Amino acid sequence: MIIATGAGAAMVTYMANHALNLGAVRASALLSLLTGLFFYIFPDLFGSYLSKHIPLVFMGAGFIGMVSKKVIDSNLLVGFSGIVFSVIYLNSSRFFAGFGGALGTAACISVLVSVSLAFLQEKRKEKKSRKCGD
Repeated sequence: MIIATGAGAAMVTYMANHALNLGAVRASALLSLLTGLFFYIFPDLFGSYLSKHIPLVFMGAGFIGMVSKKVIDSNLLVGFSGIVFSVIYLNSSRFFAGFGGALGTAACISVLVSVSLAFLQEKRKEKKSRKCGD
């Protein structure tokens, strides 16, 4: 559920940011606020663990959705970043203690992973096309 939340939050924020032209900050803030209010009003709907962590994961993954189309232009890649964020969140929440902005740091790392993978994939395609052309 946490991983699905991360992927979904990143993609929904990205779409609200770009397709609805809300802007990065408004899209992230509005969707995070709505998610937080939902779990504030219905705290026992999903159990205490999920009610505590889903709003945090949504907010952190929402930071990913703030990314520019110049950096990531694919909804799937944004969703993948949300999955990476969720895995980082689940496995290293204590690691970021004291970094002040753990959600933003994890979101930044997630975007960098996705951008790096896209870059490497593009380089691989270029290398193949050069070999085929020789």
